[in-house]
Amino acid sequence: MKFIFFAVQTLMVMATVTGLARGSTTVEVAGVAFPRTIQVQDIDLELRGKALLRYMAIIKAYAGALYLPVDTHHRQVLDPVPRRLELSYFQAISASDFAKATRHKLADNLSPAELSNLSDRVGRFNALYRDVQPGDRYALTYIPGKGTELSLNGETLGRIEGDDFGAAVFSIWLGPRPIDRSFKAALLGKP
Repeated sequence: MKFIFFAVQTLMVMATVTGLARGSTTVEVAGVAFPRTIQVQDIDLELRGKALLRYMAIIKAYAGALYLPVDTHHRQVLDPVPRRLELSYFQAISASDFAKATRHKLADNLSPAELSNLSDRVGRFNALYRDVQPGDRYALTYIPGKGTELSLNGETLGRIEGDDFGAAVFSIWLGPRPIDRSFKAALLGKP
C-alpha cells in the first residue's frame, strides 16, 4: 500500500513539474532565456527552435532562437514569411569580424550573380554591425515587403529593403550551406 501511495505521489509531482515547464513563457539555452512567443509589428511569431553554436566543439559562441508564424513549414523558412532570429553571445566579437563572416557565408549560399545583385545592400548591412560583448543579443527580423531589420540589445540599428536580401541574410544560418548544419536543424525544430 505504501508503494502505491508513493507511486501516485511521485506521478503527481512529475505531472506538476511537467505542467510548469510547459506553461513557462521562456525556454533556456545554456542559461540564456528566450521567450516562447514574440510579437513583431502586430504579427505573432512562435519559437520554432533553439540551439547553441559552439566554435571548435568546445567554445560556446552563441545561443540562438528562431521565430516563425505557427503555420509555417520548415521548407518555407526562406520564403517571404515573417521571421526573427535572436542570437545571444558568449564571446566578444568585433563588427569587422561580423562583416567578414557575413560576406563569406553569403558567398557560400548565393550564386555570383545573386551576390553581385545584393552587393550594395550587403555593404549597408555590414556597416550596421557593432562590436559585441558577452551577454549582448542581436535580433534579425524580416517582414515581407518591409525588409530586414538588425537590432542590438533592443536598439534598432537599421533596415535593409528587399525580400531577396531577407532570404540571403537568413541563409547564413538556414540556407543550403549554413554556418552549422546541426544548429540549423535545431533552429528549425528538427530532431
